[in-house]
Amino acid sequence: MRRFILCVLGAAALAVTAIAILPSLISSDWMRAELGRQLSSATGSSIAFNGPVKFSAFPSLAVVAEDVTLSAEAQGVTAEFAQVTGSVAFSSLWADRLRIKEISLDQPVIILDEKAAEKTTPAQEGSEETRSSDPLPGLAALLERSAIDSVSITSGTFIRRSAARPEEVVSDVELALSAPDIDDAFSLSASARMGERNYEASFTISTLRSLLGRQPADLDLTVQADPAPAPGLSSLSASGQVTLNANGSYQIRGGEVETGEQAFVLNALFVPGKRAHFLVDLDADRLDLTPFIDATPAPPQSKGPAADTATDAGQRAGLQFLAGFDADVSINAAAITFGEMSASDVSVSAELKDGKLAVALGQLGIDAGVLTADVATDVRSDDPVFRGRLSSEGLDIGSLSVLADRSVPVSGALTIDAGFTFRGRDAEAIRKTVDLAGTIGLRDAAYTLPGIADETMREVKAKKITARIESLAKPVRVAGRLHWRNKPVDVDLQIPAADTILAGNLSAEGMPLKLQVTMPDANLSLDGKAALPGTYAGKLGFSTADLSAFLAGLGQSGAESIGLLAFNGHVDAGATGVSFQKASISVNGVEGAGSGSVEFRTPLKIMTALNFDELDLAQLAGAQSPAPQAKASKGAEPADVPLDLSSLRSIDATIKLNARKLGYGKVFAGPVATSLVVSDGVASLTLPESPFYGGHVVASLKADGSQPEPSIALQASISGASAAPLLTDMAGFKYLEGALKARFDVTGAGGTTRTLAKSLQGTADVAFSDGAVRGIDIANVYNNLVSLMSSGFKQDDSKATTFTELGASFAIEGGVARTEDIKLVGPLIRMTGNGAADLAQSTLNFRLEPRLVASLQGQGAEISTDGIGVPVVVEGSFAAPRIYPDLSDLLKNPDAALAKLKDFGLPIDKLPIGDLLNGDGAGAAVKDLLGGTLDKALKDNAFKQEQQQLSIEEIIGGDPAPKPDEAAVEIPPNEEAAKADAPTELPANGTEVPSEEADGPVEGFFKQLLR
Repeated sequence: MRRFILCVLGAAALAVTAIAILPSLISSDWMRAELGRQLSSATGSSIAFNGPVKFSAFPSLAVVAEDVTLSAEAQGVTAEFAQVTGSVAFSSLWADRLRIKEISLDQPVIILDEKAAEKTTPAQEGSEETRSSDPLPGLAALLERSAIDSVSITSGTFIRRSAARPEEVVSDVELALSAPDIDDAFSLSASARMGERNYEASFTISTLRSLLGRQPADLDLTVQADPAPAPGLSSLSASGQVTLNANGSYQIRGGEVETGEQAFVLNALFVPGKRAHFLVDLDADRLDLTPFIDATPAPPQSKGPAADTATDAGQRAGLQFLAGFDADVSINAAAITFGEMSASDVSVSAELKDGKLAVALGQLGIDAGVLTADVATDVRSDDPVFRGRLSSEGLDIGSLSVLADRSVPVSGALTIDAGFTFRGRDAEAIRKTVDLAGTIGLRDAAYTLPGIADETMREVKAKKITARIESLAKPVRVAGRLHWRNKPVDVDLQIPAADTILAGNLSAEGMPLKLQVTMPDANLSLDGKAALPGTYAGKLGFSTADLSAFLAGLGQSGAESIGLLAFNGHVDAGATGVSFQKASISVNGVEGAGSGSVEFRTPLKIMTALNFDELDLAQLAGAQSPAPQAKASKGAEPADVPLDLSSLRSIDATIKLNARKLGYGKVFAGPVATSLVVSDGVASLTLPESPFYGGHVVASLKADGSQPEPSIALQASISGASAAPLLTDMAGFKYLEGALKARFDVTGAGGTTRTLAKSLQGTADVAFSDGAVRGIDIANVYNNLVSLMSSGFKQDDSKATTFTELGASFAIEGGVARTEDIKLVGPLIRMTGNGAADLAQSTLNFRLEPRLVASLQGQGAEISTDGIGVPVVVEGSFAAPRIYPDLSDLLKNPDAALAKLKDFGLPIDKLPIGDLLNGDGAGAAVKDLLGGTLDKALKDNAFKQEQQQLSIEEIIGGDPAPKPDEAAVEIPPNEEAAKADAPTELPANGTEVPSEEADGPVEGFFKQLLR
């Protein structure tokens, strides 16, 4: 380009000379042709004057030529000029120096074809090697012979073409050059439009002679851009003294550069040649970057082809003009500020060699941290790629947040060790092409959770947490240990940064993520997409071994009855609610699956449909099934657990349930399809007719939490259920068999389970058919009364009293179910009875009055048992009741007992009754026993019974040791040697056995009979 300018200037000088000599001697046509030939020969280009050429001699010698063309194919340059004007002073005809008053190029269109320029021959290249790229010596030589008042270009256009890229256009070129004398100032001013931006520049050297004489010359340069690339770069000015060194290089010492109200000390060296070389050092005491950063988004640009071409041209020109020279640049600043952020001892160096640019940030001290970086690219490329590395041992996050002009709720140190690549020089291009590989970490960090009032829950700390990046095309993995509420929290997070963070679509489209959080008492996993407004869609997994303890750790109360909780499913969560699909749920070990939704309103609205294999409402509510015990501790009561249904007030729910088994504790019905409805603090569950222990059940349950004291209401109807497994599962009672038909209507209220149980009231009707009472055979009792009276009764679960019907109706009041109409009908036995079951204490107390049929084989009418008095007592806990015959009335009247025994067909005729009852021998002793001692013993026992109710052990096994104030019963001498057979202890389950004490008189009597 410089050669082209010199050619134009030389051609203009020759033209002016020709104007001075030939206009009056030669015709204009011949002059136009000869002028074109001479100029072409002098410049090495093809110059043609295609339009009219006008000459004038006064007041100055001038020529005006229209439609002039220039072609320099070797250099790939072609030009068209609408008009070329040149004039010289008339005095130049007799002076030693030619004075050019004006050279004006109007509307030139200059085209540089890089493809043609690349075809330069080696010979041309060699010859070009000898030429200097420094235009000043040639210009000075021209000025030694001439003076130039003005060279101008008006409305020029510069076009650069290449087969590898779109056309580049610089339009609206305006240029003015003035070099009146080698001892005068040389000045150049120009303006042009590149893309959407206008540029203006001016350049002045005080004197070319001083410069060429290796003496300092004053230099001034100004550049302006509109619109500015950045607020602080709208203008640049440089000044100083320039000196030409002996090796042909130009040096500036102690110069000044000002841009954006920032001042630098400039020291520079320019070495001309085929590849010019610049060395520049800029030093500043303080540099404020604030004016150089434009936070305002760039306005949208037209998408038309012309706009795109111009923009591309501006971008490429901004880098590719660097390919023509080499440079070494260093920038040093004692302090750099940006807003409230400050940096110290900053050094930046750049090296440009053979089209390759490398920039290194040697040090950037930010508060207590230091940042280093380097980047390199090939400026010759049409689409240059920038590669570099960024590292820091620790940058204060609070100071860095100022760079983004926003506050962040994170404190600590940011560590970086990452390589990067990108294309382009604007934010949009960088965002689309940038890639990273390395690590970014936080050290000694603290994060403040938003929207939490409890200060103890706001802060999350991290000693060290690291993000590992293989590529922005792959997920970024963030892992480390946090500390929250003095508990460790291990976090493993994966986010695809290229599609989210860099794309800037966190608010609109959300951020895909995978998150795994492990705490001592809970685990959380997410695999979906989250957005900043607080929405999430994707898989969610959560589990805790104790939800109540987990919530307590968060400073929350509630869910006291829930221990184990696990959830896995697809969740769509937003600010107003959450829904889930294909979810599996486990609460206190009760596992289900289904879908549903929750709307965050008051009250909370829940709609779900859940399927269960086995739904245990007791387990779901947190009840623990106590292990069955052989014998309940005397006076022991079931555990009292708080009962709070107030949470029902905050829920409006409809939960559809499908369960293969639905029940409470060990009692289940099913399969069942029903709905749990919660409204106005009342939960209602209706159980339609469902299979139940071989029969069917229909039930409804209401739990009312709308009042300060919770209450329940249960209605149930059972038909055809197998009693033995049902009663065993329900209460651990395994002594009744048969088919059960029952109806219950029970209500209760209370703040604890014990209070609720003690408040139960209502009615119950039960009926058993074709069953048995286990633990006792009533017929066998009467068949073995003699043995029982002598050796005692042992409860035997293998024995049973069969029946065809057993029924009773109960009135429940205060947690106690009482009945007066127990009725049993069996093949050998008829029984009536009464008693009570304490539902709060889980105890029984029933007394049954049996009547035998006429024959122990089951034939004949009933026989009254009055006079024998052997009722059956059922008492004790549900799980381990005692069932035994009460012989106390029998022993009070032995004469009637013997008669009844004979009536029953017992073999008393084989006993030595006659000898025992006559007055001879041993019989006297027996008679005495019957008539005296026995009577006395019975009377004493009767007296004791008035003072204290005798137990079955006392009746069967004799009186306990007498108290000091009671008279001992005398035993006849002939009976002292009589000893009882080996006694049997009463088993733990409450069955009656003989006492280990010495035989009493009554027992001795019966043993004497059986001897």
